[in-house]
Amino acid sequence: MTSTAASLPSVQSGSFLTLHYRLAGPAGDVINTFEDKPATLSLGTGELSPAMEQRLLGLPEGTHATFELAAGEAFGERNADMQQWVARKLLNELGDSEEKYSVGDVVQFPTPDGQGSYAGAVMQVRGDGAVLFDFNHPLAGQPVTFEVQIIGVL
Repeated sequence: MTSTAASLPSVQSGSFLTLHYRLAGPAGDVINTFEDKPATLSLGTGELSPAMEQRLLGLPEGTHATFELAAGEAFGERNADMQQWVARKLLNELGDSEEKYSVGDVVQFPTPDGQGSYAGAVMQVRGDGAVLFDFNHPLAGQPVTFEVQIIGVL
């Protein structure tokens, strides 16, 4: 008897996945693992947005699919409150005091508990060294193409 697709493990809530994926907005790719090592992640831990996780549920191992998510569906709408000025003094405490920031740079910040990090994109630099960061996801408020190849499901 030959193996059928029904016998392959499929993605469930809490599944541990090995996969390649690509996220692209109107300006092109933001993340693409197809040219490099595959990613490993656990569903339900916030590594992917809920909208993307929903697309994966029930897919059998070996699936290669592309999904189009409407503007704002993958990463929410852009939030003006997520744009914040950070004083040079704080930037010096968090990193290298010699660091020069330029518009478009993406800077990693530690989470308050020190266990993770989040990114902010430089929007503006003032003469006093303060930097305006945009902490919105780069694809917030944009339509997103989500391509995935599920290599393994545990």
